[in-house]
Parts: sequence; C-alpha cells; structure tokens
Amino acid sequence: MAVDPVCGMYVNESTAELTGEVRDRMYYFCSTTCQLTFLRPEEELKKLKRDTAIALVLATPLVILAMIIPLLAPLFGWRFAMDPMERWYEDLLAFGGFLLATPVQFAVGWRFYRGTWDSIRNRMANMDVLIALGTTAAWGYSTVVTFFPGVFPDRLTYFEASAFIIALILLGSYMQELAKGRAGDALRKLMDLQPRTATVLRDGTEEPVPVEQVQVGDVLIVRPGERIPVDGVVAEGTSSVDESMLTGESIPVDKGAGAEVFGATINKSGLLRVRAAKVGQDTALAQIIKLVEDAQQSRAPIQRLVDRVAAVFVPVVIATALVSFLLWYVVGNQPFNWSLSIFIAVIIIACPCALGIATPAAIMVGTGKGAENGLLIKGAEYLEKARKVTTVVFDKTGTLTKGKPSVTDVVSLSLPDADVLRLAASAETGSEHPLGEAIVREARARNLPLTSPAEFEAIAGHGIRARVASRAILLGNRRLMESAGIPLGAAEEAVTRLQAQGKTAMILAVDGTVAGVVAVADTPKETAKAAVAALRRMGIEVVMLTGDNERTAKAIAAQLGIDTVLAEVLPGQKAEKVKELQAQGKVVAMVGDGINDAPALAQSDVGIAIGSGTDVAMEAGGIVLIKDDPRDVVSSIQLSRQTVAKIRQNLFWAFFYNTAFIPVAAGLFFALGLGILLHPVFAGAAMGFSSVSVVSNSLLLKRFRPNL
Repeated sequence: MAVDPVCGMYVNESTAELTGEVRDRMYYFCSTTCQLTFLRPEEELKKLKRDTAIALVLATPLVILAMIIPLLAPLFGWRFAMDPMERWYEDLLAFGGFLLATPVQFAVGWRFYRGTWDSIRNRMANMDVLIALGTTAAWGYSTVVTFFPGVFPDRLTYFEASAFIIALILLGSYMQELAKGRAGDALRKLMDLQPRTATVLRDGTEEPVPVEQVQVGDVLIVRPGERIPVDGVVAEGTSSVDESMLTGESIPVDKGAGAEVFGATINKSGLLRVRAAKVGQDTALAQIIKLVEDAQQSRAPIQRLVDRVAAVFVPVVIATALVSFLLWYVVGNQPFNWSLSIFIAVIIIACPCALGIATPAAIMVGTGKGAENGLLIKGAEYLEKARKVTTVVFDKTGTLTKGKPSVTDVVSLSLPDADVLRLAASAETGSEHPLGEAIVREARARNLPLTSPAEFEAIAGHGIRARVASRAILLGNRRLMESAGIPLGAAEEAVTRLQAQGKTAMILAVDGTVAGVVAVADTPKETAKAAVAALRRMGIEVVMLTGDNERTAKAIAAQLGIDTVLAEVLPGQKAEKVKELQAQGKVVAMVGDGINDAPALAQSDVGIAIGSGTDVAMEAGGIVLIKDDPRDVVSSIQLSRQTVAKIRQNLFWAFFYNTAFIPVAAGLFFALGLGILLHPVFAGAAMGFSSVSVVSNSLLLKRFRPNL
C-alpha cells in the first residue's frame, strides 16, 4: 500500500507507482485514483475517524452559534443575537469562529489543498479543487471581515460553513469507508480461511511451522477438524473433506491415497498425510483471492466515460458558480457576502464524490458476491460485457456432459439384465478402454460379482473376445458379430434405436448366442437442462459446439432443449465458428473446459471457463466457474446484469445530486420569488449524503440470489 498524492489516502502500490502521462490521465478526480478497499490499513481508517471527530467537535459550536441560536431566539424572546447594539455576539462569532474554523480548514482539511495542488500540476480538475475553493472562499471572506471590518459593510461571517462543510465531507468519507469495508466482506472471508500453521513431518518428527514455510514435497499431517494448509495429494489415509468454500457443494468429498486436496478445505473425519504440491501464491485459494482482488481494482468501460465527463464537469461547475456570483452581485445588486454564499453553495453541492465511487463500489460488491457463489470474474470489463450477451455457445464434452461415458441402457434378450451386465463387465475387467471402464464401473456400483477373464483379446475397431467362467464372450459392434457369424435377431432393433439416441451400443454374445445389448454414452450433467431452460427464459440463444458426429450431438441437444447444433467441428475451427456468430451481430459467450476450447474462449466476447477444466481454459476465460455446474453460467450473467443495473442507478443518482441542486444553490428559485435558498452547510450535507447513498445502494447487491 502507498499514500495517494491526490487525497492522502492509501492506494494500491500498482496505482501509486504510475508516473508520467499514464498517471496524469488517472487524475480525473480523487475517488477515481483512490482504491479504498477493505485492504486499506486500520491506521488510515483511524486517522480518518480522528480527523472527522476533530472537525465535528470544532465545527458544531459554530453551527449552534451562527444558525441554531438565531433561529430559536425569536421563539424565546432572545434579542441579543440580532440586536446590532450587541456587538459582543458578532465578535464572538467572528473571533471565536476564526479560532475554531482555522484548524479545521488548514490542519484537518489540508488533504484537500494537497489534492488541489496535484490536480493543478497534472492539469486535471478534481473534487478537491471544488472543496478547497468553496471552503477557502468562505474562510477567507470571513477572516477579512473579522480583522478588517471596514472592507465590507457588515460583519456576517461564514466560518461555520467552511468548518462544517469539511466536517460533513469527512464524515461522509468515513461512513463510505465503513460501508466499503462491508463490500469487501466476501474477499476478507476468503483470506481468513487460509490456515496460519501447518504440521510438517520431517525426519519422522511432527513439526508445526508457519504455512509460508511449507515447501513443495513436504508431507503434512492433517488431523480431523483441521484445515488442509496447502494444495496437495493424499499420500496416506482416508477421510471426507469439506470443499464447500471452494466448490459451494455442502456434501463432503471422500478422499483416499492419490486424491487431490486443496488448501483451506476442512478434513472432516480421518487422519491424512498430504504431500504438498502447490504452496504460497500457487494454491487454488491464493489464485481465487488474486482474481477477485484484480477484478475489484479494475475499471469498467463505463467508468472511462464517467472520467471524461468528470474532467469537464469540474471546470463547468466553477464557471457556473462564478457566473451565479456575478449575476447576483453585479446585476442583482445583492451584498457581496450574500452573493458569495451562492458561489460557495454551487461549488459544494456539485462536488463529484458520488460520481467517482458510483462504478467502483458496485463492482467491488458484485465481484465479491460472485466469489461467494463460486463465480470468479477476472475484471470489470467482463462484468459489463456479460450483461450484453445474446448467444451462449456451450462446448459439449465436459461442459454440458459429464465428460466420461457411463452405462445408460441394458437390454436383455436371452439373459436377465444383471447377468448381461455382469458378464460384459467381467469380460472388460482390467480393460483400459473408456467404454469398458464405464461398464465395469456400473457393475460394481450395482454390487454385481465379477470374475476375471481367463482369456482376453481386444479386436481393434470391433470389440473384445474373452472367456469368463468357461463361457465364450463376445462384446462389440455389428461387425464383430458378422465376423463371428452370429445373427443379431432381436438385437438389431435395439441397436438401431440406441444409436439413433446418440449412444454407443455394444452387443453381448454368450457361447455364440446374442444375450443382450449394453449402451454407453457421455450423459448430460444433471443441471444442464435447467441451465439451458433458464438462459432461454432470459431471451438468450443457446448453441452447442462439438467435435462429435452430428447424430450424437443432436441427440444430446434434443435432451437438453438446444435447437442450434454445430457438430463435427475440429478443435482449430471452434474459434472460427464463434467469429461467424459474432459477424452476425451476436454478442457471444463461449463456455468450455478443455485446452482445445482456449482459442474460442479468447475469441468470444466473454469467455466462461468451467473450473474443473484445464488451466489453459481457465486462463483464457474472463469468467471462471469454480463449480462444475452449467447453471453458474446463468448466475454469472444475472449477476452481471444486476451489477450493471446498480452502476447505472448509482450514476443516475450521482448526476442527479450533482446537477439537480445546482439551480437551487445558484438561487434560481429565490429569483422566481419562491424564497428558497440553499445554505452552504446544507449543500455540504447533501453532497456527503449522495456519496453514502451510492455505496449503500451498491451494498444491496449482497442480497443477490441466482434465479434458476
């Protein structure tokens, strides 16, 4: 962290170290450069709290003397406050005001002068210019009236305005920082999950060490109830691990030797020995924290427009204030001090504090809420782009489907279902073919007794031949049966029907007779259909992109309710297909999990990587879904829409506050005979309230719940 030269607040070092033209462009106004997140040190927040308290303690008596007592005096028959013969009250306001307001103006309020100087040096007017100009005008005029009473005809001072405006602005900043601290709750909770120590097994001895000292290859002892310190692989032991902080799934995951575990997850039951594989900044938790930090500090495209507007807005406000002053003083023949109050009110009411935090506040809460729901948004630009998506392109394998084949149908002909599956699985025992492994998995899941084959032969492109318990087994396609001279009979209809559904149908023959058919397919994920339906309800077109044959692809698409299928697409052609959709004017989000999806993810307007996929895919994606759940695509788009809606609401209210009250402050309503004027103190209060309201509105995003 470093101190920002514009406003004296702590900022990220990456921002503070920028120099030259790049740095200059960032000085649109104070709130743009200051990244005041919850990462800001407690000392700085305490300093802001202390300065606010000092300003309020010194300014409040002035407001009571200058505004409250004169208002109450007529009610109680007090005349001393208004009696011109009672000079002592004027002296009290003048000299007492000088003594109380000067420390507020130049000690507590020095940050605004420092910001003004840097603004002038960088030729970028910011909010500090308005605050310093308005309060200095009030303090300077009042000082001249106090010590040189002959210069102006009356002794009306504005010390209470200069002091209380600074106090209100600091109070608003302090409340804003407290609210922004709440905005960072999600990221702070993630950081708090990291264990502080780890038990390392070295030379047969258990040694507690700080987690920062754990090295790759170290063997860690993790007892029940403890958090796993770093990412690693289970070397010994079995247990169930609560990975909800990472995946959002509440059901613990069983872990045994060779299983991958992640830092900050909780070992629920057994003792584990874990060999460290990733430590420090390489752990999954550290990468998640870094992604969220980067996203919260990034700038959305809409913010650049705000910056350009603000760069023009400040000079326009100063010009408006000067014109208002001259019109009332020269044309309206009003007293100098009366016209000066108009100038001060216009300057203060128009301070663009709320404008500066309207976008960052919403982005901070939105990305933090995304992290809580397993949605990692790499930058504000992706958050803003996702709301515009008109077409979502899903890769099929591993994204919409489970990515590994499983048994879908067992058709019995001459043997019962259980015997068909048992014999097929026994023949495939020890097979490394994915289809064979799927059959064995299903049989074991049904607790069927398997017998290792006495003989086994894999016939390329056809299937297998084996002998199980003295029975001759053939398991494969039509060509295998034809070569063995075995008629399909009733199996023909079943095979045709299953293949029409995009499944791989394997015929089982036992001792020269067809006994049944086993169908295997890469089945859709349980949540895929709901995700597609939710996207279509949102008015978003859904496209499935796959390298599979068209028949299989359309079969899966029909199950999920997808109308548009791009099948038999080679890995190198996926990016081209995305580009073709973009050429039709569509805003495309690509969802994938494999290495071959990376080019398409990069080409799309918004790349969404499934978190269970490859590192390359996650690196190319602008949004990473930690959970292996297609519904999170819907959640990420909904979060994007709600966040951008909050940004727009914030900008509307910020502009409303900063423009709607300018005519009131300039005395327009007074000129129209309505008798309405805006005292500079109330202008300061309204300006402070606008900043707090913008942050509070952003905090409503913490209520976000996906609508699936």
